Amino acid sequence: MKIYTKTGDTGTTALFGGTRVPKHHIRIESYGTVDELNSHIGLLRDQDINKSHQLFLMDIQDKLFTVGAILATDPDKAILKSGKERLNIPKISQADVETLEKAIDLMDSQLPPMTHFVLPGGHPTVSTCHVARCVCRRAERLAVALMEISPFQNTTLVYLNRLSDYLFVLARKLSNELNAEEIKWIPTKES
Repeated sequence: MKIYTKTGDTGTTALFGGTRVPKHHIRIESYGTVDELNSHIGLLRDQDINKSHQLFLMDIQDKLFTVGAILATDPDKAILKSGKERLNIPKISQADVETLEKAIDLMDSQLPPMTHFVLPGGHPTVSTCHVARCVCRRAERLAVALMEISPFQNTTLVYLNRLSDYLFVLARKLSNELNAEEIKWIPTKES
């Protein structure tokens, strides 16, 4: 497989299914941001963190490839006239969402209650996790914009939403495990 094809030299790219669109198309922005998120999660996974976190993050990366495939698919090319799926694209299931929820609940049960917003930071690994969380929210916003003009499997949006929650709680858990200071945001009053 050749890395460069030159087919995108004029500013277009092909969706899964063959349709060509401009590289600035909302669909490209959506799955491109999911790809960016996947890279940030890879960076987080490469940190000196608990092996169980690393394995869970690898599973998330696998699911993000599925999310990317869903977002990269031209809906007009995905289904045959007979109603059968033309492209064999995996789905994000409710069980995938529930896996994130269980992980969130488990980590949250091991942390002190949150009484304030928390400033991102305290340790490079924690900051890496917060960056991934922010990129996840951007991916979600772009996917919502795409959904408004070209609907796709709703569980995909739910997964992205829950993933950003997971990354927030993971950042708190990593702060705890790394003995990093978790700085509460307390708004300053005007004088």
